Amino acid sequence: MVVASLSIGAVVGVLLSGGFVWWEVGRYAVPQVPVTLFDERKELFAYTAGLFVGVPLALAAILYLLSLETGAWPGALLFLGALVVSTEVAQWALLRTRFWGRSASGPFYALGYRAAIGGIIALALVAQYLGNPVVTVTGVLAVLVEASAVVALEVAGALLSFRGGFPGAPARGGPIPGAIFGLFGFFLIGFGNVAGELGTFAGGLLALFGGVLVYRRLRPMLATIPAPGASGPPPGPRADSAYRRTGEPLPSSGDPKSGRGSG
Repeated sequence: MVVASLSIGAVVGVLLSGGFVWWEVGRYAVPQVPVTLFDERKELFAYTAGLFVGVPLALAAILYLLSLETGAWPGALLFLGALVVSTEVAQWALLRTRFWGRSASGPFYALGYRAAIGGIIALALVAQYLGNPVVTVTGVLAVLVEASAVVALEVAGALLSFRGGFPGAPARGGPIPGAIFGLFGFFLIGFGNVAGELGTFAGGLLALFGGVLVYRRLRPMLATIPAPGASGPPPGPRADSAYRRTGEPLPSSGDPKSGRGSG
């Protein structure tokens, strides 16, 4: 059962984190846009690095939840702080390396990195639940929402941890606001776990909503990042590729945000 729970957890973690990178980060790569706004090899390596870094962070997350369940609040706060601060330090360190930190494409690499970290934490959460003696349908649904919330918190925190530098980037962003956001989100998840399956679902849903809301608010900054080697902002979107998935419907002709008239 342990092997099965780990396998299922791995599938969930990879689908959530890899799916995010493929869908969201991929919309800024050819053929979705005229020029890919990041180095695809570096993006892949950032995601891979995040998988390894996510292992000790997932351990901190599990210890945080277990401490809450046993009423050991000092330990829970310690592990929560270690989880959030270590995540911010990991992103800070990644973007100051020679390999990843020499271009304006850092937000894309941070997204892949943090998505992978969230995927490993999601793996741990799912595996831990499926390892319980009693597994219910509502419990599985709750832990899936919780796992989705973790990935949402990580990718939203990745962008929130940037301060200015790009149009649309949070003027008051940075590692400290990013850490505060992560603390609040993981506190919701942990507090929900203490309240049973319904609480797990509610806490995860609130954290998921917050993560999605913050990410969608900050996502426009990605479209302003110049491609590697370019001296200016990315070229305007083609008529058939306005920073969207190929095959997605075009923005309506009357939408002033689309940049195109009815003609």
